[in-house]
Amino acid sequence: MKSLLLGGALALISAGFAAAQDSSTVYDFDGSFDDATFSVESAIVGKGLVIDYVSHAGEMLDRTAGDVGSDVKLFEAADIFVFCSAVLSRKVMEADPMNIAHCPYGVFVAEREGKVMVGYRNYPEGAMQEVQALLDEIVREAIGG
Repeated sequence: MKSLLLGGALALISAGFAAAQDSSTVYDFDGSFDDATFSVESAIVGKGLVIDYVSHAGEMLDRTAGDVGSDVKLFEAADIFVFCSAVLSRKVMEADPMNIAHCPYGVFVAEREGKVMVGYRNYPEGAMQEVQALLDEIVREAIGG
């Protein structure tokens, strides 16, 4: 009985840890923020995709900190590259039209505490895993992996 309870507790702890880790995939980038943004942009365009928008999230967070009563600096810099794939989007939405909730796709570059990171939001099991695989290819190419 003890081992069953211990096993159940460990499974719950592991599940909680996995859920926290499942929200995004992040890789370290060995270089500057500017080098990382250039690499991400090149990797996206290299896949034949068009970047619709670059969100300068870090600048927005800095600019609005005082307005929301905060003095916390979250990032030295942070950008999110927003894009879509017509072919892949059609495929995942034909599998489930509600996958529209996950479009467009984004890859972020952020610098925090002197470390540069590149990553993306993780998607649910099923058809969206093909999008996640594309994002992982883009990020791995950008970081030189």
